[in-house]
Amino acid sequence: MRRRYGLAAYLAGAVAARVGDEMSGPALMLTGFAVTGSAAAGSALLAGVTISAVVGGPVLGLSLDRVERPGWLLAGALGLYGGGLGLLLLGLGRVPFAAVLGLAVVAGVAGPAVAGGWTAQLPRVVPGGVPRRANALDAMTFGAASLAGPALAGGVAEAAGAAGAVVVAGVLIWVAVPVAWGLPRAPAGRGAAGGGFAAGTRFVLGNPALARATFTSVGCCVAQGVLTACVPLLGERALGGAARGAVLLSGAAGAGLVANGVLARLVVAPDAVIRLGALVQAAGLTLAATGRPAALIGAALLIGAGEGPQLTALFAVRHRESPDCLRSQIFTTGASMKITGFAVGAALAGPLAARSLPGALLLAAGVAAVACVGSGVAVSA
Repeated sequence: MRRRYGLAAYLAGAVAARVGDEMSGPALMLTGFAVTGSAAAGSALLAGVTISAVVGGPVLGLSLDRVERPGWLLAGALGLYGGGLGLLLLGLGRVPFAAVLGLAVVAGVAGPAVAGGWTAQLPRVVPGGVPRRANALDAMTFGAASLAGPALAGGVAEAAGAAGAVVVAGVLIWVAVPVAWGLPRAPAGRGAAGGGFAAGTRFVLGNPALARATFTSVGCCVAQGVLTACVPLLGERALGGAARGAVLLSGAAGAGLVANGVLARLVVAPDAVIRLGALVQAAGLTLAATGRPAALIGAALLIGAGEGPQLTALFAVRHRESPDCLRSQIFTTGASMKITGFAVGAALAGPLAARSLPGALLLAAGVAAVACVGSGVAVSA
C-alpha cells in the first residue's frame, strides 16, 4: 500500500509541476505578444526562461546526487521557478524589457527541476529497479502536461487575458512544492561518489547509448522550440486567433499519449523508438509548413505520435544506463541540454517566422531529420 501511495503522490506532484511548466511557455509567448505586439519579444522571453537550464541542470543534478533529502532541494527550486514567473509578469511593460529578460534567465535556472530532477527520484519511489509501467506513467505525465498546459494557457488567456495564464502556471508549479518536500530520502553516505560538476556530462558523452539518445532528443527539442515560437502566428493566420494556436500543442500531446498507450503493448527497443520518433516529427513539421488548417491538425497529431513515445524511450535508456551515484546529474544534464536546445530553436524562430513562417517550420523539420540520421555519426566521430 505504501508503495502504491508513494508512486501516486510522485505522479500527482509531477503532473502539477509539469502542467504549470507547459503552461508557462505559451503563456509567456502570449503575454509578450500582447504587451509588445511583437512575436520576437514573445520568443525572446521563452528563450530567456529556458536558456539558463544549460547551467541550472548540472548544478542541480550535482546537488541532488549529494544531499540526503533531495526533495527539499527540489521544493526550493520549484518555489524559485514559480515565483520567478510572477515577478516576470509584474515587470513586463513596467520596467525595461532587458531587465525582464534577465529575470527570465534567472528563473529558468530552476527549470530542470521539473523534468530531470523529478524523474531522477523515481528509483527511490519504486525501489528495486524502475519497471516499464512506472517509467511509462512518469513519461506520460509529460504528455498529460503537454496536453493540458497549452490548452489551459489558451483558455485562460481567452477568458482572463494572457497575464492570467502566467499566474495560473506559477500557482500550479507551487502546488507541487509540498509533494517534492516529501519525496523519499537518498541512501546515506553517497555524496562523494557523485563526482564533480561535469561528471554527468562526461558519463553521457562516454556512453554510446546515452550519447546517441541525447543527441537525437536535443535535436528534436530544437525543432520543438521552433514550432512553439511559431504557434502564435499559426493561430493568428490559420485558426482565427493567436491564443488558438496553443490548441495545436495540445493536439500533439494527445496524440503522444495515445501513441504511448499503443507502444506500451509492444516490445520495441527504446533506442530504435528514439530515432524513429525524430523522423515522424520531421514529417509532421513538413506538413505544418503548408499552413492550411486541416494540414496543421494532421501535423500536430503526427508530431505528437513521434514525440510521446520518444520521451518514454529516452527515460528507459537513461534509467538503464545510469549508475545511481550519477543518476540525478545524468537526468538533469540531459534535461538542461534539451531545454537549452528548445531555447535555441525558439530564439531563432521568432525573427525567422516573422519573415517566413513556412521557412521556419521547414528548418525545424530539417533539424529533426538530422537529429535522427546524424546521431550515429556524431557518436562514432
